[in-house]
Amino acid sequence: MKNYQKYIKSLALILPWIFVKCNTSAPEDSNGEPPNILIAMGDDISFPHMGAYGTRWVRTPGFDRVAEEGILFSNFYTPNAKSAPSRACFLTGRNSWQLEEAANHVPFFPAKFKSFIEVLGENGYITGYTAKGWAPGVAIDSSGKKRELTGKPYNSRRLSPETKGISEIDYAANFEDFLNSRDKNKPFCFWYGSNEPHRGYESGSGVKKGMKKLSEIPEVFRFWPDNQVVRNDILDYAFEIEHFDNHLVKMLEILEKNGELENTIVIVTADNGMPFPRVKGQPYEYSVHMPMAIMWGNGIKRKGRTINDYLSFIDIAPTLLEVAGIDSTRNKMQPVQGKSFTDIFYTAKEGFVGKDRISMFIGQERHDVGRPDDAGYPVRGIIKDGFLYLKNYNPGRWPAGNPETGYLNCDGSPTKGMILMMRRTGISQEYWNLSFGMRGGEELYNISSDPECMNNLINNAGYNNTRQNLQSLLFDELIKQNDPRTQGNGDVFDKYIYANEAQRDFYKRYMEGKIHRKAAGWVDSTDFEETR
Repeated sequence: MKNYQKYIKSLALILPWIFVKCNTSAPEDSNGEPPNILIAMGDDISFPHMGAYGTRWVRTPGFDRVAEEGILFSNFYTPNAKSAPSRACFLTGRNSWQLEEAANHVPFFPAKFKSFIEVLGENGYITGYTAKGWAPGVAIDSSGKKRELTGKPYNSRRLSPETKGISEIDYAANFEDFLNSRDKNKPFCFWYGSNEPHRGYESGSGVKKGMKKLSEIPEVFRFWPDNQVVRNDILDYAFEIEHFDNHLVKMLEILEKNGELENTIVIVTADNGMPFPRVKGQPYEYSVHMPMAIMWGNGIKRKGRTINDYLSFIDIAPTLLEVAGIDSTRNKMQPVQGKSFTDIFYTAKEGFVGKDRISMFIGQERHDVGRPDDAGYPVRGIIKDGFLYLKNYNPGRWPAGNPETGYLNCDGSPTKGMILMMRRTGISQEYWNLSFGMRGGEELYNISSDPECMNNLINNAGYNNTRQNLQSLLFDELIKQNDPRTQGNGDVFDKYIYANEAQRDFYKRYMEGKIHRKAAGWVDSTDFEETR
């Protein structure tokens, strides 16, 4: 943690940045061939939990190789820290508030929004995926046929998992099946959607099977108690990141053996932050800040660089469509909000490259159910100049879900259980306040010195100008992007139907005794509060 804070502070010393003219043309050795694409999407990993960023309690040779032979990004963000909306942003190039139902978790994906992988498939690419593609939710076309937002599924190959928390799907073997079955005269796009490190975990697996030690973790985030239970939970998370990375290593080796690695763009990231309290499903730094490395032997001019530009998941679609030579406007995609960053591939410059990539916009609507009327917790935010400003539209709602329905927007875990137990027994309420307590209408954090977002500066008069400037920039941009929240129609997000009928209207049905606690399979029965 201290190393990360020093790293962020060092970036501030570079300001104001000095920009130089760069060569932004495609490299000569690309031979004009459309590149293959491999996207490796981990499920719930926070920055900086990869070896290339200096984290030593998780070993990720696959990610580290991609960074070393390509580009390591230090400021890549998802606009929305939950699986379905985050992946929807990645696939469409649009922010979640521009995606109607797809702004929510477990939605019916609107037929009007095409994914860039669907467009690639319509333009000569062979597309496929293994395990988790766009999910969870329902995506069908106007005729009721299931859409292949990430391509054709390849899930037949299985393995004996190391723990009961790890998927039986053999990701690398399925990728090899995809490669062997395709027309080799056509480029491919494959989506590797690992189910790890999504919960649940086999308790103690990090120590017992990963051969890790609790002392390897230099510091625990200050919004959790630092004890053996939490440290074990973190190491179990690390062990599952390593499973995700192990299959990435195999996929790189398969491509290399086939002679296809050099002309394959490899993108390695995750959909949202780690599945722990105050992270996944929340709008804070470790919730939305993603690990990201990209390699492309035939396309990246100088390898081994670190890029500090602020980039978003919505920038992926226009970038990949550009290198594939495809015009999204001619393929019935809704207008893309993101901007291509191919100039970063084709320059030798590191650090800050694009003078306009200096801010990031984030937000959320309904994630998991558990509030009355299946209401969400709407937020919009901006990250700029080392600060995070948040606007909470309904501060009277519980940010992680209602206590009496188990705080459903926070996955069940030993860390969650520990925080709830400490409050119930009177040991400490501080950690509960940070993860589950009510919040004010606005929040402001200096993430350059406080990446854990512990010190809310919103009532500090010394930061009034910062708050006003960030607020103005945020709402000016949201108005340009036709965000319903700026047009008096924000309640529309709460009216969209939750796609999983078994858990729809959870709060009312649970309070009336019509549904059991176990119907919410992602939390523990003990997470439900007997009294508010």
